[in-house]
Order: sequence, then C-alpha cells, then structure tokens
Amino acid sequence: MNIIDQVVSWFSPQRGFARQAWRDALRHYDAGDDSRLNANWRAINTSAEQTDRYSRDTVRARARDLERNSDMLNGVVGAFVRNVVGGGFTLQAETGNPDLNHEIEKLWAQWCKKRNCDVTGTQSLSQMLRMAVRRKKVDGGMLFVKRYTGDGLLPFKLQAMEVDELDSSTIVAKHKGNRVCGGIEYTPYNKPVGYWFRQYSIDGITAPEPVYIDAKDVIFYFSKRRPSQLREMSDMTQTLTRIRDANEFMVSEDVKQRVQASIALAVKKVNPTGVGRTSGSLGKTYSRQMFTPGMVTELNAGDEIQLINPQGQATDAATYVKLLQRLVSSGQGLSYEAVARDMSGSTYSSTRQNLIEDGMTYADEVELLVEVIDEIYETFVISAMLAGKISAPDFWNQKEVYFAHKWVKPPKPWIDPAKEATAVMTALKTGQKTFKQVAAENGADWRDQIDDIAEVLQYAQDEYGLDLGGMIFGQAMQSAADNSAGEDDTDPDKEDSDGDEPDKDDDPDGKGSGGGERQ
Repeated sequence: MNIIDQVVSWFSPQRGFARQAWRDALRHYDAGDDSRLNANWRAINTSAEQTDRYSRDTVRARARDLERNSDMLNGVVGAFVRNVVGGGFTLQAETGNPDLNHEIEKLWAQWCKKRNCDVTGTQSLSQMLRMAVRRKKVDGGMLFVKRYTGDGLLPFKLQAMEVDELDSSTIVAKHKGNRVCGGIEYTPYNKPVGYWFRQYSIDGITAPEPVYIDAKDVIFYFSKRRPSQLREMSDMTQTLTRIRDANEFMVSEDVKQRVQASIALAVKKVNPTGVGRTSGSLGKTYSRQMFTPGMVTELNAGDEIQLINPQGQATDAATYVKLLQRLVSSGQGLSYEAVARDMSGSTYSSTRQNLIEDGMTYADEVELLVEVIDEIYETFVISAMLAGKISAPDFWNQKEVYFAHKWVKPPKPWIDPAKEATAVMTALKTGQKTFKQVAAENGADWRDQIDDIAEVLQYAQDEYGLDLGGMIFGQAMQSAADNSAGEDDTDPDKEDSDGDEPDKDDDPDGKGSGGGERQ
C-alpha cells in the first residue's frame, strides 16, 4: 500500500481497501501479485553491480567452505574441469609457412612448462587453466597478470591472481574522467582500463599502497550475464543452498542411523534410594559399564533391566539426496549422471542425449577459456619475436597472419565403439559429415590424418610388399574383383574354372560354337 492509500485508509479504511483491491485486480501476472502467498517475496530492481556488491564476498566464502567440505559441490566442479580443459589444448599454428608453424609449435610446447610460463614456477599452463576453471565455478573468476621477467625461455610469464586481491577500497581513479568500482578502473563507457591490486606486507601490520596495472596486461576470466555487471559472481550461487541442505540432511541422517543401530539398557530400581529407606551406597553401581561378548553380571536386589531400542524407520535418504543432486546438476546445466557418476538408470540413448546436452554447456565455458588462451598465445608470439626466437619477415605489418592458429583437444572415448563407428561410417557415406568434420571431432587435423594414412600404406608396400589398403579399406580387393568381372565379360575365349573351353562340354544347351546339336 503506497502513501496515498495509507492516507486515504486513515480517513476511510473502506475506500483505502477498495483502492488496494482494484490495484491488485489490475495485475496480470501471478508472479507480480502481492497476495498472501507472495507476501514475503521482496525483490527490487537494481544494477547488476549493486545487486552483487553486497553479497559477493559472502557467497564466495560460503562456496569455498562447501568446496572444502562438500562432495556434491566437488562433483559439479570436477565435471567442468574434466570436460572444459581435460587433457589440455594442443596448438596448431597456421601462418602459411610449414617450417615456421613447426618452429612456433615446438617453442610453445617448451614455454607451457611450469618453469617457463608460471612466474612462481609451480604450475604448467594446463594446470593453471584447470585451476582457473575451478576458481571460476567457486569464486566466480580469476585473473592472469602478464609479467615480463628476465629469466625463463621468454621474457614473458603469467601470474595467477585471486579476485580477493582486487583492492575494493580504492575509489580514486588514476586517469581523469574514469571511475573505480570494485578495484577496477573504468571509462565512462564501463570499459576496464586498469586494475588495482592489494599488496601484502611481510609483517602483516603495515598496509602498502595498492598497485595499478594496465588492462592490457591483465586477463580477467569470468562470465558476464548482465550488461551492467562489472565483476564476477560465483557460478555456484544458484545451487549453494541445495548443496548445503544435502550436507545438513546427511549429517542428521547419519546421526539418526547411528542411534538406530545402537542398543542400550537402563536399570530400573524398584525401591529407589532415599524414599523411606537407607541409602543404597553399599549396593553395586553401574556407571561406565559396557557390553562385552560373553558378559555375566549381577544386579542389585530389586533392580530391573529395561531395553532402550529406538523405534521408527529411517527416511529414504537415497531418494531425497538424489533429488537434491538432480536439482543441483540441472541448475548448473548438467545431467545428473555427469555429476553423480551414477549410470544405473541410463540407457545408451539417454546417455548419448545427456552427452549432447552437457557438451553444449561445456562449449560455452570452452569458448570463454579459449579467449583467454588466445590472448596468452598472441603475447607469447610477440615475446618470441622480440626475443629473436622466431624469424618472421614483416611481422609488425602482418601480425594477424602470424597470430593465426587453432586449438585441438584430445577426443573423448566412445561409449559404444561399434555403434559409434557405424554411425560415423553412415554419416560419411550419406554426406551428413565430411572427413574433415570427423577428424576434428576426434581431435585431429584432417590433413595430418590423411598424410599419416598415406605414409603407413606406402611404407608397408615399399618395405614389406603388404597391401594395407586392401586390408583396411578393401580398395585392392574391390579393384581386383572389378577387373576379373570385366575380363570375364569381354574375353569370350577365356577358359572357365574347369579349364575347358566354353564352346565344348560345358555348353548347357548341348550346342557348340557353331550352333548345331551335340552329337
């Protein structure tokens, strides 16, 4: 009820109620109704940053707590780490110069080792990427800072930074006309131009001034879901309460099952001490008595044993936890099987469908991560050029040509190899897929695959006289069959399988080549 309705209601409650009733009647959405069922549903519209700012640190802390203590949350995070990064990304340079491509790929493989790419020297690039995916799911994001050092293979390394290290207390911009929000300096168009990082002192007492780093040297890995969003928010936000409910429920269920699995006895005294009788201090006490196999004991006179056996059946915890896990999985865009690793209720068709849907979820994360790796790679190429590790004529005028590349991921194992191979063969024969597409799905370059096949066939033929083409593809056998059929049709004088001429005894009609009857 607004202020006008409140004033009207003060003078005339009937009219005030009528105004409110008519206003509610004009609402066309149940979700916008303020009736009894929605009385406690309070929500306001604010910008994404204003909405996230007051909950960001609390949500991140709770997500980290569940990361340390919840197997269900780690099941979700592990699924993303395995499928987004997996075995890592293999570089295929495409500069147009095969020798330069090979040189760059070899140099990249060396730089990706932990001693060359990580400023701390503790993680390889693939390990840093796996950590980034994990931190994005839990913390909401992670930052890569480009460091230009004098040691290592190239004067370029990466420093992984947590989002906590952004100095949210900084409010004064370095450049005029900009503004600082959440430790990031933005232009009037909300474009980040610099990052303020908090510094830590050795003694833990003094507070050094924050350090400003240009945006060109920082890669902020996070998902942006609203135009007004400036910083990260944990990807697990929507499902944290479900995961916590599952944890709390399992603790309670565990205690209940322990109680129900236990047995206890109580000693009932027929004549309690202190009621018209002397103190029973001379009698036997039962404190700290335990059950042991084959135990024989005596009771005091008048004492009676009563069994304490908790009654009732335990709640079906498996069904409830499975429901929660399904809700958590769907909230993260995954199937229950991908998170719980429970395939007991799956069929081949349902598993295939889940893999397709899950693959779409992973594809969004892969696209975001590839943008990070692309920027790292471009800085790597520039550093290699400046360090003289590669020779590229007219590099500064044709940088995009030398930046050209693609990433190849190891293929996933097939669920049913026989069915998958049959489906691929059918797709190739019917034109639904090309050999290039099939090779890409298997994590291979189609040119390299054809070159490898040709090399194997040629080697077997030259060194050992083996026709692997006929053995693998059936080419030679099919060709021989076609040739033999052609010769039978075109050579009338060729002997048949018996070695006889076709115009003699094998004539089924008893007629020779002259057409007369057989004598």
